[in-house]
Formats: sequence, C-alpha cells, structure tokens
Amino acid sequence: MNRFTKKSFKDRISGSFSISLIIFVLILGLFIYGISTVSNSDVVNDKEILEEAVLHDVVHCYSVEGMYPPSVTYMEDHYGLTYDKDKFIIDYQFIGANIMPQVDIIKKSGNNR
Repeated sequence: MNRFTKKSFKDRISGSFSISLIIFVLILGLFIYGISTVSNSDVVNDKEILEEAVLHDVVHCYSVEGMYPPSVTYMEDHYGLTYDKDKFIIDYQFIGANIMPQVDIIKKSGNNR
C-alpha cells in the first residue's frame, strides 16, 4: 500500500478500536492498583489510630483512678473505647495496678476491608 491508497473504513476502525482498548485496560489496571494501595494504607492508619487510642485511655485511666485498667472491656465501659472487632484484636496483658500493661494491636487475617 502506498501513500495515495486509502485504508478502508473497516481497517481504520479496527486499528483505532485496538488502541482504545489497550489504553482502557491500562487505565483500568492503574485504577485498581491505586484503590488497593489506598485500602492497604487505610488499614495501617487504622491500626496506628487504635493503638494511640488504647494507650491514651490506659494513661487517662491511670491518671484519674491511680491504677491501670484491668481489661479492654473496662476501657470500653468506662472510657468509651470503640474499635472494629471484625478487623482488629487487642492483646492486652494486665500485669498489675501500677505496672504499665503490654498492649499489642493485631490485624485479623483474611480481612482486607
């Protein structure tokens, strides 16, 4: 084919469609990758916020009552601690009334919300 011969309409449409489809698939892939990245960073932020909230309530209880809270349930009942129990587990190890408890926040596996 030389420069003076025109492509048929069908050939021009199929070439344009192929390029459009490839661009669409690339944009869709980037969009899905971005959503998953944001979702993963949200879980990390939620974990950090929950850890700060628990430690804040532990210190607040000690300053008000003169003892560390005996359990997570105690902080929920008396200090308004709330968290997504389907997403996280709080490993709270109460050692004694005047010894800072060990607090670990654990993300439940298999939960990618």
